[in-house]
Amino acid sequence: MPDADTGQGEARLIDHLIELRARLLRAVTGLIIVFVALLPFANKLYAWLAQPLLAKLPAGGQLIATGVASPFFAPVKLAFFTALFVSVPWLLYQAWAFVAPGLYQREKRLALPLLASAVSLFYAGCAFAYFLVLPAVFGFLTKVTPEGVAMMTDIQAYLDFVLVIFLAFGASFELPVALVILVLLGWVTPQQLRESRGYAIVGVFVVAAVITPPDVVSQLMLAIPMCVLYEIGILAARWMTPARK
Repeated sequence: MPDADTGQGEARLIDHLIELRARLLRAVTGLIIVFVALLPFANKLYAWLAQPLLAKLPAGGQLIATGVASPFFAPVKLAFFTALFVSVPWLLYQAWAFVAPGLYQREKRLALPLLASAVSLFYAGCAFAYFLVLPAVFGFLTKVTPEGVAMMTDIQAYLDFVLVIFLAFGASFELPVALVILVLLGWVTPQQLRESRGYAIVGVFVVAAVITPPDVVSQLMLAIPMCVLYEIGILAARWMTPARK
């Protein structure tokens, strides 16, 4: 009997590894297809991404390329990250399809809303950064530029800066999901979150000061939404706690 059990366990492990390989191949294939489809539009994507800065520069202002190959690699890099951004639902679906058979029905009911909320909040954070934060930041930076200094940014440095901003705001907007998960795990309670509101606000402003550019505008534009999201997280945790019980 032990040998039979061992054989069955090894067979199940092999089946899981085969399933994992298939899901990974599907995820990577989907990402590559989207990336290849976006390559012809790489320059247009970069022009769209550069609009928040170009709109704030004086007439005739433009980005520059200090690297020999930057005009090629910067748009291609942007196309890859755009493909990754667009493919997130497909990638998460493959991960979900792999782990879902091992979950209880109650766990599935909790995981699906959390997963959908996490994706939606990340997209919302990136949209908030592009349409509101970047124009405000670049407007502030162009105004404080010393007289006689031309603000000319390298295209690769600009891309890296914007990607960091997108990641910072997208991750920060996940705060309600993180609070709900902490409550569901039993590590904290909604009451404790309410009582720690003052410490949380201080922590939010510290985090905003660390991960945003060194200007007050971007720090406030991250800290204020995070404070609101903290309250939303408390409400969502209170709503989901009875379901957990």
